[in-house]
Amino acid sequence: MSTMPTSPNELSAAEAARRIEAGELTAEALAQACLERILAREPAVHAWAFLDPEIALTEARALDRTPRRSRLHGVPVGLKDIIDTASHPTEYGSPIYRGHRPRADAACAALLRRAGCLVLGKTITTEFANNHPAPTRNPHDPAHTPGGSSSGSAAAVADCMVPLALGTQTGGSVIRPAAFCGDFAIKPSFGSINRQGTKFVAESLDTVGVFARSAEDLALALEVLSERQAPAFAAFTGKPRIGVCRTPRWRDADKASQANLENAGRRLAAAGARIADFALPPGSESLFDRHGVIMGYESARALAWEHATHPGELSAILKARLDEGWQVTRAEYDAVREAARRCRRALADAMREVDFLLTPSAVGEAPRSLESTGDPVFNRAWTLFGVPCVTVPFGKGAHGLPLGVQLVGPMEGDMALLGWAHWAHGVLSRHD
Repeated sequence: MSTMPTSPNELSAAEAARRIEAGELTAEALAQACLERILAREPAVHAWAFLDPEIALTEARALDRTPRRSRLHGVPVGLKDIIDTASHPTEYGSPIYRGHRPRADAACAALLRRAGCLVLGKTITTEFANNHPAPTRNPHDPAHTPGGSSSGSAAAVADCMVPLALGTQTGGSVIRPAAFCGDFAIKPSFGSINRQGTKFVAESLDTVGVFARSAEDLALALEVLSERQAPAFAAFTGKPRIGVCRTPRWRDADKASQANLENAGRRLAAAGARIADFALPPGSESLFDRHGVIMGYESARALAWEHATHPGELSAILKARLDEGWQVTRAEYDAVREAARRCRRALADAMREVDFLLTPSAVGEAPRSLESTGDPVFNRAWTLFGVPCVTVPFGKGAHGLPLGVQLVGPMEGDMALLGWAHWAHGVLSRHD
């Protein structure tokens, strides 16, 4: 049973912006409510790498005095701490960069400010957006991981500390933590959001994504960040064509996640969707694992300076991964990239027959561990294909933690995918 928000920090980004426009709420009051929530919950959740309430409130007051710049004017946003900000330190989750202060904002941060959004602070990332766990905890149960590498962004949105947050995905670092924490999130089409000023890990994979509490929030954020017009949600009704894609790694999903996807398919079919099984193109199966060849090769070279000059300040997990990446040859790297290009073209042709695919967001609920950020197996290939992915919260796991279902659309079909995500959530959230 849903409940109405009782405090401004619990509002969706879209609703908060509407209230600010109507004069029913100020950017300062919204920021203050978020800061109070952070003060109360941060000792348990550990979502923030850097936060200065004085800076936040000063900038919020300034926004209250300026004309409305976008449909998200006055809305606070958390930024993953691999995204450069001139107003806040950016440490990339590494002691190598302790106290580092960039001279300029990353492009995505500058676009948010240009739209009248408030950069509330920096959210915790795993080390260089890799897989060494960060101190952030799942707000639903602190014994469980929030996922990674966008750990702080996922947890902060789920815990109503901030209505929007940015993260990045190289393997599964947006969709997986969003599913673990019960958020909505989008990993848009590759290149949709300008990546200048983010700390690259893998230049052919890294994608800036968004965490929120509704599909409408995601659409408005993507409108600001990609300049594509948000969809008219009322147009997304009727009978979408949905391909249920269990993927070649279906066996890796736990029983609860498998049952959850099948249940989602049945509900959407009952609402009028035309459902059919969808098989990935031949050759795709190997890419669920060979993604690591590309990521390893590119990560080792992207972090060549850190690896050479500060090896003692790298975690053992990351150093081993970089050592392994240096062993990948250019020929092997090129071969996997060519295989990915072939599958990408075949997938684009096959997806002409559907509006979107329905597939797991993760192998299950967030693991009961802080030593791992979970398995990205249901995310890696989609990242490699460059197609847009949205996770919608739906269902519960064996321990009562959130599950999600992942919607995958055709390349550059981001806004239409968000329209269908809004429709799907409306269907899936109805009570039987």
